[in-house]
Amino acid sequence: MMEKRSMEKLGAEVSLLGFGCMRFPMDAQGNIKEKEAEAMLDTAIKSGVNYIDTAYRYHNGDSEPFVGRVLNKYPRDSYYLATKLPIWMVNSPEDVDRIFEEQLKRLDKEYVDFYLVHALDKERFEAMKKFGVLERLEQKRAEGKFRYLGFSFHDEEKVFEEILSYYNWDFCQIQFNYMDTDIQAGLKGYEFAKEKGVPMVIMEPIKGGMLASLPSDVEAAFRKERPGSSMASWALRFVGSFSNVKVILSGMSSMEQVKDNLGIFSDFQPLREEEKELVDQCARNLKAKVKNGCTGCSYCMPCPSGVNIPLNFKIWNEYAIYQNQGRTKERLNTELKKEEMADVCVQCGKCEQVCPQKLPIREHLKQAAEDFGKLLGKCEGGKA
Repeated sequence: MMEKRSMEKLGAEVSLLGFGCMRFPMDAQGNIKEKEAEAMLDTAIKSGVNYIDTAYRYHNGDSEPFVGRVLNKYPRDSYYLATKLPIWMVNSPEDVDRIFEEQLKRLDKEYVDFYLVHALDKERFEAMKKFGVLERLEQKRAEGKFRYLGFSFHDEEKVFEEILSYYNWDFCQIQFNYMDTDIQAGLKGYEFAKEKGVPMVIMEPIKGGMLASLPSDVEAAFRKERPGSSMASWALRFVGSFSNVKVILSGMSSMEQVKDNLGIFSDFQPLREEEKELVDQCARNLKAKVKNGCTGCSYCMPCPSGVNIPLNFKIWNEYAIYQNQGRTKERLNTELKKEEMADVCVQCGKCEQVCPQKLPIREHLKQAAEDFGKLLGKCEGGKA
């Protein structure tokens, strides 16, 4: 039976597994494979998943209409529908009304259950206050257009505390997994929300799929403890072991992933103490694989030669930790311009004069260029 958790504050009983609707299978043109995706949603719903999460921008705007059509097959009171206000598109109080009403039409619904201000950070929080977003949304709630108001978050933990303390939020959504306990809101943010009695929805429990495929030594440690369990199950069970986590969103892309997740949550087992210790040790082992201690402070920027030093190191360190060639190639080809890559470094050394960590940046950029070059099939770093 699907694990359910109670949001006592709201009087809602939600499935611990939530279906995140941002990673549906797609065809070569980038469109949702609707027949396959619908079968995935049907399988999840019939197995007890009752929290369906979408957003205005998912799948270039196609997620909301598709999800709405699929859900029309089911009684409206049999599921909880969540979507989000794209706060970056709000430039006036009237924009809140316009976007919200557009979403209801796209979803083909009279109301939404969980409505979030999407991806708040310090800057967007200020915009939210400037344009009276909460006042407008309170009007929508009074009209019966949605039931519970929350926000999703991407910034530092101190900003999370500021936002959570600003308003009597019904719930909140953060990124959380066993590798990110000290990133963004993290574990401190979790504890702060728990103390304030605000139920939590978790995104990125598998770190965008990174924790579903691990280096051989780390995977071997997990398989020794539970031979038949997937790597994703360890990440999901870690997050589900926290009592104030009420929904764990999984952006499932295949029926195989749906069935694996249903198996985990239909007979959910929180981590035992010895398993928690194993996860902590494996996380330490993964973090020990980093190539350097770049914190992304950007004191080294701008580089006179145009190298994006922090981003090169971020991708380099992630590659060292997870050894995921496909993901690394994708990041190199989509996130870094050719003129920003490590091999553009001319070894001037200005970056090292201002680096708070005193990193040997020139040598590390040279090593990163070599690693990227091998990965991209070139003798030197650069685009394939």
